[in-house]
Amino acid sequence: MAERDLIEDCVHCGFCLPHCPTYQSWGEEMDSPRGRIDLMRGLRDGKIQMTPTVASHFDKCLGCLACMTACPSGVKYDVLIEETRAKVEHTHRRSPGERLFRGMVFALFPRPGRLRVIGAFLLLYARSGLRWLVRRSGLLRLLPASLRQMEALTPEIGWSDLIRRLPERVPAAGPARARVGVVAGCVQRVFFPGVNDATLRVLAAEGCEVLVPRGQGCCGALSMHSGRDEESLRYARGLIERFERTPVDAIVINSAGCGSHLKDYGRLFRNDPVWAERARAFSAKVKDVHEFLVALGPPRAKRHPIAARVTYHDACHLAHGQRIRSQPRTLLRSIPGLVVSDVPDGEQCCGSAGTYNLFEPESADEVGERKVAAVLRTRPELLASANPGCTLHIQRLLKARGVALRAAHPVEILDASIRGVGLPAGDPDQGKLPAAAPPPSGASSRAS
Repeated sequence: MAERDLIEDCVHCGFCLPHCPTYQSWGEEMDSPRGRIDLMRGLRDGKIQMTPTVASHFDKCLGCLACMTACPSGVKYDVLIEETRAKVEHTHRRSPGERLFRGMVFALFPRPGRLRVIGAFLLLYARSGLRWLVRRSGLLRLLPASLRQMEALTPEIGWSDLIRRLPERVPAAGPARARVGVVAGCVQRVFFPGVNDATLRVLAAEGCEVLVPRGQGCCGALSMHSGRDEESLRYARGLIERFERTPVDAIVINSAGCGSHLKDYGRLFRNDPVWAERARAFSAKVKDVHEFLVALGPPRAKRHPIAARVTYHDACHLAHGQRIRSQPRTLLRSIPGLVVSDVPDGEQCCGSAGTYNLFEPESADEVGERKVAAVLRTRPELLASANPGCTLHIQRLLKARGVALRAAHPVEILDASIRGVGLPAGDPDQGKLPAAAPPPSGASSRAS
């Protein structure tokens, strides 16, 4: 479908307005989905130019896609905002400071090797006491808001996290039900390695032979969502090539934002005669880990009790982008003793939105504070979220309130139940998750 047709699908009904986080924050028409579509129409028809003000309205969109869930006309806002952001990056000249910061972000985050180096410096920064000194001294107040945000979002990591590598193959427990490949991710791989370890263990326990192709790079999601389309497609081609060498029944992903992007490869390469069919074949195999496990059929692995109250946060690109809502809850509720609650007004974004909380920190925090208040109303002992950015952002805002709330990916909670590592019933710490365990036994070789 041509871009003009996509724009004209919007009938200005206004159903999107109460669902848009930035419209809820400021009440400005140009910071709502239909207002931004009006700007797109003006740019297309030559009635307005890509001025800094116009570009800022697109920058302030979280890309959370809640408007798509609310829209009765089926407007493809995800496609429109991606294409428009690419136009912004190609035609709008940002300030030197913006160019420098954005360049730094995209030189680091899509590259796991560089992230590990940065992670080592961050670990020294924390362990040496320098972080405590910098925060207590007030030096951070001298930095731009974007750099203060990046420092505050620094996750807690250990040396073992930085040197850990995923096995190339994990055999199925018992007769194999499927042969699957796992996308390791970038931020997930370095800063949340326990999520990948848990994913491999759960898949193997449920009868899957699991393969992790070596040399995986970024999937391109962060770049595409920020308008860096050519860079994103380069990453995508590399990932497609890696998985073409590894025949599998399904390609499993455990990060919501990446999964939504991977499923869109077919559309992104539709006009490329060399890559169109290859991308379509790749996307056809992509399954979110929750989606895949539920579709696999009745659980094979026994669930052991975990007595805890968990609040499940719907990551936007899982709920709105992939329309996956019931499956994570189904998996969590299969665990005896686990009480699962939903976040009130859960359709709203948490404010993380990929790199949004780095590029638009004030707006991200305003949106995030509403999410944190909603989470706390459920009085949870544990927060479950299927996207690393959501977890980091929500936990940072919780810590700023003086609240220590453990967070975990649903697959980590399921893994703890399958392994039976919950503490004995009656113990006051019952339900707390253990530290990340080593990769599954029986694994062969190592993948980067």
